[in-house]
Amino acid sequence: MEITQLNEKIKKESEFVDILFSEIGKVIVGQKEMVEKLVIGLLSNGHILLEGVPGLAKTLAIKSLASSMDAKFQRIQFTPDLLPADIIGTMIYNQKDGKFSIKKGPVFSNFILADEINRAPAKVQSALLEAMQERQVTIGEETFKLDDPFLVLATQNPIEQEGTYPLPEAQVDRFMLKIKITYPSKAEELKIMKQNVEGSAREIKKVISPADILKARKLVNEIYVDEKIEKYIIDIVFATREPKAYGLNNLEGLISYGASPRATINLALGAKANAFIKRRGYVIPEDVRSICPDVLRHRIAVTYEAEAEEITSENIIEQILNRVEVP
Repeated sequence: MEITQLNEKIKKESEFVDILFSEIGKVIVGQKEMVEKLVIGLLSNGHILLEGVPGLAKTLAIKSLASSMDAKFQRIQFTPDLLPADIIGTMIYNQKDGKFSIKKGPVFSNFILADEINRAPAKVQSALLEAMQERQVTIGEETFKLDDPFLVLATQNPIEQEGTYPLPEAQVDRFMLKIKITYPSKAEELKIMKQNVEGSAREIKKVISPADILKARKLVNEIYVDEKIEKYIIDIVFATREPKAYGLNNLEGLISYGASPRATINLALGAKANAFIKRRGYVIPEDVRSICPDVLRHRIAVTYEAEAEEITSENIIEQILNRVEVP
C-alpha cells in the first residue's frame, strides 16, 4: 500500500481517538499526556506502570478509559496479606458432589488496576506479572486464556517506602511504559475543585468496543517506519549501553546497565501508536522522542556515583536524545 493511501486509511480509521479523548476529558481535568500514554499502551498491547503521589486521578483515569469502552474493569488493592489466589483465582471443594471447582479471580477482565503494586509480597507480584507476560493463567491443572484486550495498569506511590516490596528490575522491565505524573496547574486544580464540590462531573458514555481496539491494533502494525527511523531507535538504545561510542564520555560510569531489547521493540511500537493517535500513517522522529522517556525511564539503571551526584535516568535520557543524530 502506498504511503498516501495508508495515511488516508489511518486518518479515517483513527477518528475514534478524538471521541475517546473528549469522553475521558469530561472526568479527567488536565493530565492530557497521561491519558494519551494510556491509549498508546492499549493500542500497543503493553502494560503501564504509573508513579505519582496520591490523589492525582491515577485510578480515575483507568476507570474512565474502561467506562468509555464496553469493557470489564477490576481494581485490586495490593496489601501485604494478599495471596496469589486473590488475583488469579483458586480451586474450591464442593461438598455436595465431592469435587473441586474453579473460581476465577479478578485478573479475568480487560482492564486491571493494580493499586500500589509495591505493597504486596513478591509471590503476589509475580502471579500478576506472569499473567501479563503469558496472557494466560493456570489454576490447578487447567490453563485459561485471558480476555483480549488485556491491560494492566499498576500504580506506585513514590513517597512511602515503609512496608513496601519494590518491584525487581527484571519485573519492572515487563511494563511497556513507566509514566510519572505531576501536580496539575492552578487553573486545572480550580476546575477539579469546582467539578467535585458542585458535583458537576459527568457520566462517561461507551464510545468504543474491545473489537474496535483489536482492529486499531492491526492498523497500528501497518504504520510505516522508515529505515532511518529504525536506525534512530537502535542508536538511542545502544547509546544507553555504549555511551562512549556516541561521544557521551561523561555518562561512562553513570550507567550500570542500559536498556534491554524490549526497549527497542517498545520504542518502535510506541512510536507507531503515537503516530496513530496523531492520525498519521507514518512515524516521524518526534513520535520516538515523545515516547522515549516513558519507555526508557525504568530500563536504565544508574550507578551509586550517579545517585551521589543526583543524576537520574531521566537526565541520562535527555543527554542521549540531545546527542544522537535525528534523521
